[in-house]
Amino acid sequence: MTVIDNIAERLGINNVQTDSSGVQWFDIGHRSVRELATAMKACRARFVTITATELPGNDGLRLDYLWDLNGHLLGFSFHLDTNSIESIFDICEATDWIEREVHEGFAVDFVGRAYEPLLLREGNNLGVNLREEIR
Repeated sequence: MTVIDNIAERLGINNVQTDSSGVQWFDIGHRSVRELATAMKACRARFVTITATELPGNDGLRLDYLWDLNGHLLGFSFHLDTNSIESIFDICEATDWIEREVHEGFAVDFVGRAYEPLLLREGNNLGVNLREEIR
C-alpha cells in the first residue's frame, strides 16, 4: 500500500488528484479540518502551511492545508462560506503563526483559539488582504 493509499484509506477518501507540481490533492468531502489534522498527526506527517484564496465574486474563501509525508506533498482544500473554521493549533502547534496570519490577513476566525497580535497594530482592521466589498 502506498503512502497516498494509506492516507486515503485512513480518511475514507477515494478521489485523489495530482497537480502539475506533484501535489496530491485529496477530496476531503465533509470531513472537518480537525479530523484531517488528527489523521495527519497519526501518520507522522509534517504540517507545511495554509494558503488562503479569495474566491471570485462573493463565493467566500478557500483554505488549502499542505502537509508533507515522507517527501510526498499532500493537499486538502476547505471552502469557507463564512469566515470561520476550527483551529488545529491544539493538535498541531506548527499552525500557530499561519493561523494568526490568515486570521489577520483574511479575517478568518479559527474557532477555539485565542490570538496574540502578529502583524496588525491597534486600530488596524482584520482582512487587510480582502477586497473592500468582501470585508
